[in-house]
Amino acid sequence: MGNRAIIYCENQFGSMDGKTANGLVRESGMYEILGIIDSTKAGLDAGEYLDQKKNGIPIIKSLEEALSILSEKPETFIFGIAPAEGFLHGDDRQVILQAMEAGLHIINPLQEFLTDDAEMVAYAERFGVTIRDIRKPKPRTEWQIFSGRILNINTPRVTVLGTDGACGKRTTAVELDKEFRRRGYKTAFIATGQTALIQGAKYGLAMDAFPLQYVIGELENEVVRAYEEENPDIMIIEGQGALSHPAYSSSVGILKGTRPQAVILQHPPKREVLGDFPFLPMPDVVSEIRLIEHFADTKVVGITLNHENMTDKEIEQTIKAYERLYKLPTTDVL
Repeated sequence: MGNRAIIYCENQFGSMDGKTANGLVRESGMYEILGIIDSTKAGLDAGEYLDQKKNGIPIIKSLEEALSILSEKPETFIFGIAPAEGFLHGDDRQVILQAMEAGLHIINPLQEFLTDDAEMVAYAERFGVTIRDIRKPKPRTEWQIFSGRILNINTPRVTVLGTDGACGKRTTAVELDKEFRRRGYKTAFIATGQTALIQGAKYGLAMDAFPLQYVIGELENEVVRAYEEENPDIMIIEGQGALSHPAYSSSVGILKGTRPQAVILQHPPKREVLGDFPFLPMPDVVSEIRLIEHFADTKVVGITLNHENMTDKEIEQTIKAYERLYKLPTTDVL
């Protein structure tokens, strides 16, 4: 696949369900992002819309317009929406077919596997392109259960967990990894979701593609593999969901499979209800810390903020208040 890419994120860029696109705009990894498709924000700069910092990535009305106005032709089409249920909606399918007609390779982060779709496969063959289903697991015969090998690894492991889904755990983990490397440490980053894998993470898996029994063993295997191949000073593990979340068990798998000695807790102070489940209130910081430390042999060592709907002044005030209240270092990595 080529590395010049356009990201489809219709009506969702900058939102929770647009987190794959959001993440790739902030850290594109192996790709050169030429543009974002979202007709509701067309004409804006993606970086300025997302983080108030221009990055020269235009938001474009449609795939047709992108192919006509971009000075370079994209080689890859990345589906940048991550709905909770993980399936295509509305016009999404037709846009993907159009992208293949235009000769673009497809990156699909959904739980709906396009390589199992007869029409999609036929289109890919007809137009000479490839489809990569990020969440599609390896063959079942290769799945592993917990072996205990991780018990012999003393390399410090830090994971970023949260109080909700889609609240910035991957972003904080990526920024933390970058800063450790900038300071001269050798790191190993363990991905647990689709966006980090698209970004090019060497270690990890889309953990929600596996039954929980196997995801624990597979995560352990990725930690062991990273340790043996890299001999890192520290490992940074991307978090998923929230341990308290009634709909997700991903944090359970991460705590059991990677056995982190330290946890950083990501929290959106202005979010009053769970993102995809608005009938449920957000947990507070203290209850989540107590739950994590009761559930696993680990320690919450810091708090990071998701600044959605917060002013700069509110961010500064919240950092000071949290450090005073919870006696933990607190920041907003962005």
